[in-house]
Amino acid sequence: MTLEEQFETFLDKDPQVPESAYVAPQATLIGDVRLGENASVWPACVVRGDINYIEVGDRSNVQDGTIVHLADDYPVIIGKDVTIGHAAIVHACTIEDECLIGMGATVLDGAVIGHNSIVGAGALVTPRTIIPPGSMVLGSPAKVKRQLTEEEQAKIKNWAAKYVKVSAAHKARQQKD
Repeated sequence: MTLEEQFETFLDKDPQVPESAYVAPQATLIGDVRLGENASVWPACVVRGDINYIEVGDRSNVQDGTIVHLADDYPVIIGKDVTIGHAAIVHACTIEDECLIGMGATVLDGAVIGHNSIVGAGALVTPRTIIPPGSMVLGSPAKVKRQLTEEEQAKIKNWAAKYVKVSAAHKARQQKD
């Protein structure tokens, strides 16, 4: 895939990718997508900012096979130090700083995930659901099961930091090739 195919202009909007960010060669960014410093987007992701905008905060990672899209009335705002697990669907929602969205989870239109929260693997956060900060969210439909401990909340930022290191290694390897 060429760089032009990977970072596709749509309606005169180009993805904004800082030098420090990592986008896997097999990922696709379309339109009004704004990556923060040291953010990463992994293989088989589609981040499609065609009818609104998508922001991915500093040091956040969007893992393999994830779809990020939006709606006319809702952009996607992903805060800083967020980890979005493999094959998640993030649609027209807000995910505040230092959250973990588990593998295969779905977060739908107008939902807000409060900072320092974990949405468990396979959870379905329905439209316009507001999750309070520091929550453990599980199930389909997703429900707050309990508050996270301070130790659990601290680990969320550590996961994001790990992906910053791993993405830097991948980027360095690709630049050698």
